[in-house]
Amino acid sequence: MRWTPDDLVRRLDDVVAVYGEAMGYRTELLEARRGYIATHVRRPGFRAVASLTTEGHLAGFGYGYLGAAGQWWHDQVYRALDTDARQRWLTHCFEVVELHVRPPAQGHGLGAGQLRALLRMAEGTTTLLSTPEAEEQKSRAWRLYRRFGFVDVLRHFHFPGDERPFGVLGRDLPLPAPGPGAAPGPAAP
Repeated sequence: MRWTPDDLVRRLDDVVAVYGEAMGYRTELLEARRGYIATHVRRPGFRAVASLTTEGHLAGFGYGYLGAAGQWWHDQVYRALDTDARQRWLTHCFEVVELHVRPPAQGHGLGAGQLRALLRMAEGTTTLLSTPEAEEQKSRAWRLYRRFGFVDVLRHFHFPGDERPFGVLGRDLPLPAPGPGAAPGPAAP
């Protein structure tokens, strides 16, 4: 389901809890993320989605916005790319900032549904995201992004303050429209 900025802020405690469960982050880091997430809703091109259980509990969420100079993530990636890659990927880019599903709800298509909905609403001609490096065949996240046609933009990239290496992945927008009678599933690249 589509979420407005107010929807996300209203459920911020749940959003932070899902984020923490999915990423395995410590409580003190989650408190810092709370402030960042609350300010992200005011960024140009902000779009958000959520998956709720039948009882109304948050099972997953995702959001993003248009990247721009002066934004921390954008500037980190910008500095790591050469001129051609900057032009290709960052000129009018929708950044998928967060996409998470509670671990017990993973593996049932929620992440794919959230990503598809988010990218169909996104402004921009490209989209980028970052995800911790992992063995692609064993990682649900990596398999999901590859099914959606994401390609390598940067690999083994280190963001300041995080010792883990990340992959920065991208694809062109918009997603292709589903064909008549198409089965619900990941969009074809």
